[in-house]
Amino acid sequence: KAISYALEGRIAGVVTAPINKEALHLAGHLYSGHTEIFADYTHTPHYAMLLMSGKLRVIHCTTHVSMRKACDLITKERVGEVIGLADQAMKMMGLPHYTIGVAGLNAHCSENGLFGTEEAEAISPAIREAQAKGIHVEGPVPPDTVFVKALAGQYDVVVAMYHDQGLAPFKTLAMDDGVNYTAGLSIVRTSPAHGTAYDIAGQNVASEESFRQALYAALDIYRNRIRYREATANPLRKQYFDKGGDNEKLDLTKEEDE
Repeated sequence: KAISYALEGRIAGVVTAPINKEALHLAGHLYSGHTEIFADYTHTPHYAMLLMSGKLRVIHCTTHVSMRKACDLITKERVGEVIGLADQAMKMMGLPHYTIGVAGLNAHCSENGLFGTEEAEAISPAIREAQAKGIHVEGPVPPDTVFVKALAGQYDVVVAMYHDQGLAPFKTLAMDDGVNYTAGLSIVRTSPAHGTAYDIAGQNVASEESFRQALYAALDIYRNRIRYREATANPLRKQYFDKGGDNEKLDLTKEEDE
């Protein structure tokens, strides 16, 4: 119902509480988590899980699959897709200038093929294609140093290849105030970055900070989306100049596709 309200424009977005995936499956809902539920109900084919806390952000090429399957899912198409989603998400967050850092899959980015071929066959070609489109992206960066560089301010968002590559360092650094954002949806959806924590339920010891930050993030992203749509609604047409003679003159009648 919350998703339908958001699609209808009756609410600004949805902040979900933590979900237990085993309980979800026991109830007969065979989704990997909230991310996949929202993608299905909004008919979104291209999406990604993005975690953020302050200046630290990480978006994932694969999430809730086995490690063996995750490696097979690292294709040029998927890496390129997630770079594009990261680019779009940074705009929706109101960042005027940003750099995307892409992590490698293998140790030391495979050392020129010594430890794998995914960097050469999938990740690097995707980065080059994104750069050709004007996206400010760098990589592949060795996975053991990419977050150090992000914390130092070199990257505004890191593209991680699989779930724990991104989540392990993120939760180590931002467990208490991290926010999960589903990039690529037509609506805004955020959640706290932690799980259900049944072991401390009812003891009045759980921190609400991550949930509070998820509320703030949802409001910020919703407002930034409105600003972005307004700013890009009526772009100026390209201007063409006739430079064939001594007197240059502006031609506004020329079609853009000529």
